[in-house]
Amino acid sequence: METVEHSLHADLLVVGFGKGGKVTAGTMARLGKRVVVTEQSAEMYGGTCPNVGCVPTKALVHRSRKRRPTDDPQEWYERAVSEVHDITSLFNKGNFDGLDSLDTATVLTGHTEFIGPHTVRVSTADGPVTVEAEHILINTGSKPVIPDVPGLRDSAYLVTSTDLIHRTQLPKRLAVVGGGYLGIEFAAIYRQFGSEVTLFESTSRILDHLDDDVQGVAEKILVDEGIEIVTGANVTAVEDLADGAEVQFMHDGRERTLVVDAVLAAAGRRPATEGLGLAAAGVHVTDRGAVEVDEYLRTSQPHIFALGDVNGGPQFTYVSLDDSRIVLDQLRGEGKRATTDRVAVPRTLFMTPPLAMVGLTEREAREAGYRIKVSSQPVEEIIAMPRAYVVDETRGVMKFVIDLDTDEILGAALLSVDAQELINVVTQAMRHGIKAEQLGEAIYTHPSSTEAFNDVIAAVVRSDA
Repeated sequence: METVEHSLHADLLVVGFGKGGKVTAGTMARLGKRVVVTEQSAEMYGGTCPNVGCVPTKALVHRSRKRRPTDDPQEWYERAVSEVHDITSLFNKGNFDGLDSLDTATVLTGHTEFIGPHTVRVSTADGPVTVEAEHILINTGSKPVIPDVPGLRDSAYLVTSTDLIHRTQLPKRLAVVGGGYLGIEFAAIYRQFGSEVTLFESTSRILDHLDDDVQGVAEKILVDEGIEIVTGANVTAVEDLADGAEVQFMHDGRERTLVVDAVLAAAGRRPATEGLGLAAAGVHVTDRGAVEVDEYLRTSQPHIFALGDVNGGPQFTYVSLDDSRIVLDQLRGEGKRATTDRVAVPRTLFMTPPLAMVGLTEREAREAGYRIKVSSQPVEEIIAMPRAYVVDETRGVMKFVIDLDTDEILGAALLSVDAQELINVVTQAMRHGIKAEQLGEAIYTHPSSTEAFNDVIAAVVRSDA
């Protein structure tokens, strides 16, 4: 029987169901515009964060910390994965229904490929569908990078972060190749579940972008929890054995080996642009495979935008959300909002306690020529923060870098309970010109984590004349 190819016309086509595209699509559909959203996998409605990223990993962080020494690691882990799957399924369905239920919106599931500047072909289960649109958003996100290590790609024991959170079998021995945010978070999660974890980092230390004092506290917390961190390690090969994978690596000039049950590739993520047919659309990509965009997120084709991880910007869901604001301003606003408007974008590493950062480190501020004063205190010494003792989490440090001449906050590193929330307060202060003294003398609820600022900002330990 001859296959009939259906066609649709849309005011807006969104390729990929990530955060920025989803928000833009929903907004335009509620304004009565004809919107089509395509997603390659039915498991990815809503994008990386609610399905295989932020939501499941942070849910695993929480559940790993609730395991008692008497709880069987495998049973506890299997139950945790099942509970997390229930959460992600709920988010997945909610994201699909939230868009597909709108009168002028259609969600198509299947691989999407450009066949022209305004046209794509979607290979759905019911046959191909051609979509022609006035404006197009590329929102396909990113995918894990597999390091070019001999034997790794073909290893039966190789896992990505996505693979790992879908497995119900807890690895007894886990090797993590890569000491960035992803590697550290997963190392901490699986160590708490009961795995023996070895983290390999090729540079001389993990979290090398941090000041030495903050980095030292963070590393000590991880090591004290039983994570073996091997820095300056060059993983040279992975060889499958009958009972696991042998990781071969060079360290301190010696060739060493480690046998594990799983090898997590945690070398970062790269933009997911392969197979999109961008050349047919006349859309340029960078040398690193990201869709090339200007400050308004327009590609080389002015009617096509790229949002989120796929455009090579910071790989954070909240940045993708801000991308949607920029694109919406282009589609229905004044067209003035741009990526260059962003000030003080925070980031958080969800180890326990969390490590949250914004702005400049002390080292970066000095290198930039600022005259600075530094306020820093170990959490256990912050008298105005009894919450840390109440929840039995006194590990960590809080550090502020402040302009000596203007009293403006140049940056902060908060390694403490609730740091992922505290950093947003600091960020708002930086964005709106609130001085360090004002933040330090503000009235906060008690007992809370925020009131730590009353002590920490006043604790200036040194200044540059």
